[in-house]
Amino acid sequence: MAHLSGTDRSQLLLLPEAVDDYVGPDNPVRFVEAFVDGLDLAAAGFERVAAKETGRPGFDPADILKLYIYGYINRVRSSRRLEAETHRNIEVIWLLRHLKPDFRTIADFRRVNRAAFKLVFREFVILCRQLDLFGRELLAVDGTRIKAVNNKDRNFTRASLAKFIREADEKLADYMKRLDAVDADEEKVSGGNGSGGDLAEKIAAIKGKRDRHRALLDELERSGEDQISLTDPDARAMARMTKVGVGYNVQLAVDTKHKMIAEQEVCNQVIDLGLLAPTVEAAMDTLGVDRIDAVADRGYFKIEDIEACEAAGITAYVPKPLRGPAVAQGFFPKEEFYYDADADTYTCPAGQTLRPRYYGKLRENVKVIYCNRKACKGCGLRAAPVLYFQILSRRHPP
Repeated sequence: MAHLSGTDRSQLLLLPEAVDDYVGPDNPVRFVEAFVDGLDLAAAGFERVAAKETGRPGFDPADILKLYIYGYINRVRSSRRLEAETHRNIEVIWLLRHLKPDFRTIADFRRVNRAAFKLVFREFVILCRQLDLFGRELLAVDGTRIKAVNNKDRNFTRASLAKFIREADEKLADYMKRLDAVDADEEKVSGGNGSGGDLAEKIAAIKGKRDRHRALLDELERSGEDQISLTDPDARAMARMTKVGVGYNVQLAVDTKHKMIAEQEVCNQVIDLGLLAPTVEAAMDTLGVDRIDAVADRGYFKIEDIEACEAAGITAYVPKPLRGPAVAQGFFPKEEFYYDADADTYTCPAGQTLRPRYYGKLRENVKVIYCNRKACKGCGLRAAPVLYFQILSRRHPP
C-alpha cells in the first residue's frame, strides 16, 4: 500500500482556500483579535492611533500590538523573530492580514509606546475580573530577576569606584618613581630604549581612567544612588542563584484561583524588602477589593511593610527569617529561647532554665551571660550540632 501523498504545490485551484480556514474557532489568536479591537488605544496613550492625512501610510498600532501580544503568549520577544513570524506563521498571517512590518518598525513601536503597555495589562486584568476568573481572596507575591543589556563591567558601585581610584593612585605613584629613575639615568635615556616614553603613556592612560571613575563617583554623590550603570542607566547589580548580574527586579502578584497575574511591576530595587505592600495595594486597586490576604516568602519580612499592609486592609502571611551568625553556625536561633522578665531567666529548647552569670569588675562594664552548665553537660541535644547558645551579652545597667 502506498503512503499518503500531498497535493501538487503548483496545482491551480479554481476556488483558493481561505486563510481563515487554517485558524480554528478556539485558537487564542481570535481572542487577541477581539481583545485589541475592543481597546481604546488613544486613551491608553498609544502614538499615531489616528492616521495623518498626508504622507506615506503607516501601520495601525492595533496590528503591531496584536503581534506583540502574540509574541508574549508564545515567548517570542525578539523584534527580528517577530518579523520572521509574519512571513511563515499562518496564525500571524491571519492575525495581521498578510501585513509584514520589519523589525525596526516593531522595535520602534515598543520604544515609543512603552508606558501604554501597562495600561493594556490593566485592561486585560479588568476583563478577566468581569469574567470572574479572579478569586480576589488570596494573592501570592514573589519577585524574579531579569537581565538587562548592561554588562556588569559597566556597572559601578561606590566601593568599586573607590577601590579603582585607590589602586590607580598606587600605580601612578609607582610609575612616577620609575619615571624619575629613568630621567635620572641619562645613559638609558640617551640609549633610546623608549622606556621613559612608555611610562609617560601609561601614566596618562591611568590618569584618564582615574578621572573618569572620579567623575562617576561624584555623580553617585550628587544623585544619592548606590550604583551607576553606563549602558542601561536604570539597571542595578543584583544577586540571582549565587551569581551577580545587572538587571531588574520584577514583582508579581498572582491570584490563586486560576494562577493568573493580577499585578506586575518592574523596579531596580536589589532586594524585596518593602515591596510587599505597594505590590498588593496595586493589585487590590485593579481587582476592585478593599481587603485581601497575601502570602510571600521570608525575603519580604519587614516590620514597617507588614504594618503598611495592615493599614491598607491586607492580611499578610510572611515567615520571619532566621537571621544572625548563630543560625549560620548551626546554633539555635534566639526565638527558641523564652525569656521570663520577672525571674530574669531564659528557658532553652530542652526545657532547662538558664540563669544569669555576671562577668567583669566594674559595675558599668559587667557582662551578663545566661547559661546552665550542669544541665548542658547532660543535655540530650548535645548529639546535635547545637551544644549551647549564648543568649545575650550585654552591659549590666548601673
